[in-house]
Amino acid sequence: MEKKGSVLMLRYEVGKLLGQGTFAKVYHARNLQNGDSVAVKVIDKERVLKVGMTEQIKREISVMRLLRHPNIVELHEVMATKSKIYFVMEHVKGGELFDKVSSGKLREGVARKYFQQLVIAVDYCHSRGVCHRDLKPENLLLDEQGNLKVSDFGLSALADSTRQDGLLHTTCGTPAYVAPEVISRRGYDGFKADVWSCGVILFVLLAGYLPFRDSNLMELYKKIGKAEFKFPNWLAPGAKRLLKRILDPNPNTRISTHKIMQSSWFRKGLEEEKDSLDAETDADAEEADSTAEKEKKRCINLNAFEIISLSTGFDLSGLFEKGEEKEEMRFTSNREASEITEKLVEIGKELKMKVRSKEQGWRVLMEARKAADVVVVEAEVFEIAPSLHMVVMKKGGGDTAEYKRVLKEGIRPALTDIVLAWH
Repeated sequence: MEKKGSVLMLRYEVGKLLGQGTFAKVYHARNLQNGDSVAVKVIDKERVLKVGMTEQIKREISVMRLLRHPNIVELHEVMATKSKIYFVMEHVKGGELFDKVSSGKLREGVARKYFQQLVIAVDYCHSRGVCHRDLKPENLLLDEQGNLKVSDFGLSALADSTRQDGLLHTTCGTPAYVAPEVISRRGYDGFKADVWSCGVILFVLLAGYLPFRDSNLMELYKKIGKAEFKFPNWLAPGAKRLLKRILDPNPNTRISTHKIMQSSWFRKGLEEEKDSLDAETDADAEEADSTAEKEKKRCINLNAFEIISLSTGFDLSGLFEKGEEKEEMRFTSNREASEITEKLVEIGKELKMKVRSKEQGWRVLMEARKAADVVVVEAEVFEIAPSLHMVVMKKGGGDTAEYKRVLKEGIRPALTDIVLAWH
């Protein structure tokens, strides 16, 4: 338990308890450096390890680092001690959207505004390869201005976590909001499943109750599978038409977020607000693409905390694994990320290594074979400042002695002309 008034990592003064779940407690806290309010999610490592939720926590961190949007709760940094993990997040003061709808339906204009912000945020997540998989009013927060913020990415999935068939196979989410194809267990497209959940949320906002209800879980699943529901008579025709296209039990014909945003009911009253929202989102996009002429994709930016504590920022296994020597080397460079990765690829080839470069995240994998020994060297480039990059090199697999030899005799000497300093 974190005591009120205690200080975390010499940086945050802990305030009152905001809420708690099975594995975590969320506290209000104050940043001692600038006085800003934050929310700190405190996760008990031992309990997480006991129930096998390690990968879920790592995934939540990875996903939240990818997302920066005015309608998504922002993760500022992650800190860890031997027994606890701390997520320092944006403090959203207006409570859950669930509290708004628990007392009944909302006015159409209010419901539309929340739905617009939800779909715009979900569309942004999808554009970054992230599906949420647990969208419901309890995971939608409101700020002091009444703007919606999507939270709780604990069940989210990245596009690269699908099986070879391109589908997700983990049944998750809250029953009443889950898409038919998720229940069927035959594999599903997480993006299309998110759209269905958005439709259930819209129905709840407009009607004040769930479209699919039954005390028997199997009967509930049958209703969801057939999209068996009735509209209340007060729903506007435009809202009904849109809901029919969203709550389509066939994921192949279900409307997409892009098409939802083009619908006349969705767009009503949005133009001015969307211009403002787009300006903010576009500013982020422009910043991310400002070096597009030099680099096809910008590498991940490091915040100050991640520079100090790379293990919690990038090597997420460091949050859980104890006492293991890290087979890792780092250097800084003032060259462009593209030039650094090209150099690494060139060195790998000169050393007769099998080289694969992944532009997303600016990663290079180098595999060397010497007799029976195999070693994989992973290198990833991160941006510290516009003209300064850090490269993290670590053993991706294989024999440790051979890894050290390849680094010392082959890779490190060949990097001399682009290295500012080794760390």
